[in-house]
Amino acid sequence: EFALNRDYFEEDFRTRGRRWIELTVEEQRAYVMRLLDALEVTDRDKRLKVARAILYLAQGVFDECDTEVDVLHWSRHNIFLLYDMGIFTALLELLSMEIDNSQACSSAVRKPAISLADSTELRVLLSIMYLMVETIRVQTEDDRPEWIAARETFKNELGVISFHWLSSSPLYNGEPFALLLFTMVTKFCSMNAPHFPMKKVLLLLWKTILFTLGGFEELQEMKVRHRERLNLPPLPEDSIKVVRAMRAASPPASAMELIEQQQQQKRGRRSRRVLPLVKQDSLDTYNERDPFKNDDARDEEEDPEDTDSGIEGEVDPLDRDVIIQPPPPPPPLRPPTERVNFPKGLPWAPKVREKDIEHFLETSRNKFIGFTLGNDTETLVGLPRPIHESVKTLKQHKYMSIAEVQIKREEELQQCPLTLGEEEVEDTAAEMLYLGMLPNLSQYVIALLKLLLAAAPTSKAKTDSINILADVLPEEMPITVLQSMKLGIDVNRHKEIIVKAISALLLLLLKHFKLNHIYQFEIVSQHLVFANCIPLILKFFNQNIMSYISAKNSICVLDFPHCVVHEMPELTAESLEAGDSSQFCWRNLFSCINLLRILNKLTKWKHSRTMMLVVFKSAPILKRALKVKQAMMQLYVLKLLKIQTKYLGRQWRKSNMKTMSAIYQKVRHRLNDDWAYGNDIDARPWDFQAEECALRESIEKFNSRRYERNRNGDFAPVDNCLQSVLGQRVELPEDFHYSYEMWLEREVFSQPIQWEGLLQNP
Repeated sequence: EFALNRDYFEEDFRTRGRRWIELTVEEQRAYVMRLLDALEVTDRDKRLKVARAILYLAQGVFDECDTEVDVLHWSRHNIFLLYDMGIFTALLELLSMEIDNSQACSSAVRKPAISLADSTELRVLLSIMYLMVETIRVQTEDDRPEWIAARETFKNELGVISFHWLSSSPLYNGEPFALLLFTMVTKFCSMNAPHFPMKKVLLLLWKTILFTLGGFEELQEMKVRHRERLNLPPLPEDSIKVVRAMRAASPPASAMELIEQQQQQKRGRRSRRVLPLVKQDSLDTYNERDPFKNDDARDEEEDPEDTDSGIEGEVDPLDRDVIIQPPPPPPPLRPPTERVNFPKGLPWAPKVREKDIEHFLETSRNKFIGFTLGNDTETLVGLPRPIHESVKTLKQHKYMSIAEVQIKREEELQQCPLTLGEEEVEDTAAEMLYLGMLPNLSQYVIALLKLLLAAAPTSKAKTDSINILADVLPEEMPITVLQSMKLGIDVNRHKEIIVKAISALLLLLLKHFKLNHIYQFEIVSQHLVFANCIPLILKFFNQNIMSYISAKNSICVLDFPHCVVHEMPELTAESLEAGDSSQFCWRNLFSCINLLRILNKLTKWKHSRTMMLVVFKSAPILKRALKVKQAMMQLYVLKLLKIQTKYLGRQWRKSNMKTMSAIYQKVRHRLNDDWAYGNDIDARPWDFQAEECALRESIEKFNSRRYERNRNGDFAPVDNCLQSVLGQRVELPEDFHYSYEMWLEREVFSQPIQWEGLLQNP
């Protein structure tokens, strides 16, 4: 379709006799204005041609460029120009028309097989919008001042401020753009619009939320600012930096091997030279077939000064930051200037909650004194000296989260609604999004999980499942082996992108809602749990995760902008089978980490949900995922294993000591958390329903207090004065005076009044 976009642009532009890149900015603006006017025509085919010409501009007028860098440069220039001229507004109106196009929906529902041709208009519109959102979102060093201002304006328009140009539309009365896309998702999943191109919708939805709410770096900054506002102590460390500095080890060395290594280190520098040879065998569960084994000879020749511990050493090609998308080009194997100095000891500062200190003191007082003092954490009278030292250590590492402050504040507001008055709610992008999503939140969550299930590689094709391939299957099915292979790769790539978009979208929503208010996070979490998200993610990981991470479902020569700048080589079955040269798939690694993080978010501090992990036998599934030698992925797998080790039995712990050691080394410690021994497992019965019901009650109280309009109806003053009540002005319909006499006759004179009833006692 790239050539089609170019042809429609040149067909209209050719009359000028000059190339686009030769025009002045004013001439370019004048031409875009012409295109904008042409988008208003009623003829559907003409509108599509104009939209394709705009898409060609957004793609960087590639026919006039010689290199990929030029294409990206002109794409960026054109997109800011298009935004400045109001193209996004016009596209939004066209998109709303296409969504409401009942004729297209009903014909798609009746069709036995839906193909690419059914979603042409939608795909073109969504492609332009995606390019605009993604290009404007990403900052570069050479951005002009007007571009920086445009980025902020666009961000506000998408996230918070109402779309004033669509004020007549019922879809937009101050709602974020993301809600329109969520509506498309639910409409598609309810089978009312099977022709919607779901991959493009989900990608645009993810990038819109990433742009309006912010990515993980911005989230971390917001968290720091929020803690300052609440007068909480600063975070003990920047979690993003700590994870980036971690080394992959799967699984780590056993206790005996670590002791041997320590003894070797004590013998002096001469014996250090053997460490690189010892460490990797003890850290790896891989055999000779390990696809990520690093055979570079430089490791054997490295200076003994370079290796400080058994965990560090070999640089893994997977061990790079996987949060930033798209991934950067691989750095040199061991850059001399960017070498990270790993701190000795554990990577995370331990944390203790207030209730942990209370629980510790309650146990100690019962043991030594025989009675408790409730929530008092200051009085230590009668307790032995070691207990004093323990409490001092616990208080040194006490961590108060924003969520705990929010829960406490919510309890106060519930107890004293009149005394504390109205809560001041800041109109953040996350708050506006939550407010818009709240009425249909469960539908949105279920729709996303349905799509995730349909796109998961472990899912079996069923007749009643959703057809997510509507925007990838051609009108004519392939007839040659080459075409079949190409389509097979495209279908798999399509599914991978859907998984990537949904996993990133859900994680962003959970993290932003948690920072905005804990109960907003809890309601999304609960909807996910009730929609079987936990078994769905475990099902996703119940596959050969190594082959999924190293899948090669892409054709490099067809990637943009390579395919439009260079001559297209002849594709053969052999070249397709060989795939690209990369050892792993960034896309799938990113998806796996996101899904693990979602699972962590759902189960953290939730006893009943942790027991679901145990019941669904997640331990062997998660242990297999440890084979992927990437530090960040291993960290979140180990976190999930840590919370359930006490319930897996002594035999499991005994036979998985390497995993236990890895948990100890990589996961944050809670000082009085008995995770490794399971001594308190009998003390906590598992009542899933009671826990979830209590949580749901708190969520509903929060929502009704904060978002219901007549929430103070019980406390509103009542006017008892007859004169003032009768003197109130009542709004009557315009035609009321015509039928006034009839109304009097019907409602007053013809109604018998029992005056005696007033004298009788009630």
